[in-house]
Amino acid sequence: MDTHTYDVIVIGAGPVGENVADRVVQGGLSAAIVERELVGGECSYWACMPTKALLRSAAALRAARQVPGSREAATGDLDVAAVLRRRDSFAAHWKDDGQASWLDSAGIALYRGQGRITSDRVVGVTGEDGATTSLTARHAVVIATGSAALLPDIPGLAEAVPWSSREAAAAGAVPGRLAVIGGGVVASEMATAFAALGSSVTMLARDGVLPLAEPFAGERVTKSLREAGVSVRLGAEAGSVERDSDGTVHVTLTDGEHVEADELLVAIGRTPNTQDIGLGAVGLTPGTWLTVDDTLRVAGDAGAPTADGWLYAAGDVNRRVLLTHQGKYQARAVGDVIVARAKGEAVEDGPWGRHVATADERAVPQVVFTEPEIASVGLTAAAAEAAGLRIRVVDHDLGAVAGAALHADGYQGHARMVVDEDRKVIVGFTLVGPDVAELLHAATIAIVGEVPLDRLWHAVPAFPTVSEVWLRLLEAYGR
Repeated sequence: MDTHTYDVIVIGAGPVGENVADRVVQGGLSAAIVERELVGGECSYWACMPTKALLRSAAALRAARQVPGSREAATGDLDVAAVLRRRDSFAAHWKDDGQASWLDSAGIALYRGQGRITSDRVVGVTGEDGATTSLTARHAVVIATGSAALLPDIPGLAEAVPWSSREAAAAGAVPGRLAVIGGGVVASEMATAFAALGSSVTMLARDGVLPLAEPFAGERVTKSLREAGVSVRLGAEAGSVERDSDGTVHVTLTDGEHVEADELLVAIGRTPNTQDIGLGAVGLTPGTWLTVDDTLRVAGDAGAPTADGWLYAAGDVNRRVLLTHQGKYQARAVGDVIVARAKGEAVEDGPWGRHVATADERAVPQVVFTEPEIASVGLTAAAAEAAGLRIRVVDHDLGAVAGAALHADGYQGHARMVVDEDRKVIVGFTLVGPDVAELLHAATIAIVGEVPLDRLWHAVPAFPTVSEVWLRLLEAYGR
């Protein structure tokens, strides 16, 4: 058995693991990373990048058709083959040569295979040929193995071999009929994408569309999906599934109704990739989400760090926030705190300190690339009230802003800010409308910086931009 020693060993070479290893090396320590699939992880090949590529072409065409002049030039339909080719290029044709090369250039050692913790600070890597390499960490082991699509216990579902988000993102052809179980972000985005690509889509949204967003956001997306021809069945729940010999999928709902489709996408949640990484060797239960302290060290049932504090978890596996950008944010904190502890430097573990991920609780930004786009950060009004805050909600018609009228004829949108009345700062912000994604970071800065409303009054938005909605919201608040 080959044996090697590094300062830090990272299990999982997705965006989170890559960022942990990079921060460690930049801090002067050595790092090795273990990956059983493709370097770059879920986001690069089966989530963020390929799915947004699937959505972008239709969004660009819709935008062109909303403005006289470009509308007349946009006379054709989507070239589906071209869309899929562009998607393939953003997924690097499911080859990781480029990202593996980057690891090498960054001075990060790559070990391919299944990584398992075998004892304190020791990770065994089993390659495809069955050979095992033993890696020992001087300072820390970081689990960054991400999550996988959750398959619910519905009779016949597993045997029907449904699509998960992976198969939808990497589909080589567009099914004539697509049924979707779920109403969250993945379900909504993929219903949007495949309807635009020509599928007849049926969406079984038991809990509604985008139920965790502000209610007006889900309502507008539901309306848009239906206008695009999607059959959105609110409250519908699958009772059983069967795929017959010709490949047709039959979904029987709990109310007895039947839905037929050529493919079935299941998008109802995620499960942690912790089943086979050796958690039992450190007294943790395989297959569970990992609990972490404020500096992202893995904690046991009592909340104290396990394994003398050398084990960390970043990204989806700790279930704080299942978003790539938040996982990378955690990764920067993890890498830096490991370096600080290794060098005996001070650890900044108070709120908003360098070595903690405070934004996970207070200022998580997210964009849902549906039609219209949903951009949000911080708390919804309901979540703020549930947290015990005394709030005021301020709404404004985004389409009434001059910049929106210029952006597209008939622009429809909505903006909401949630204000903590005791501190006079914004704690939540939601935008709904065409191309609102790029407006979000201003709200993120306002919330993270806890900028008082009376100071925001002096942040003058340029005219005529859609960002003038900030002025309109502050005016409405001041009335």
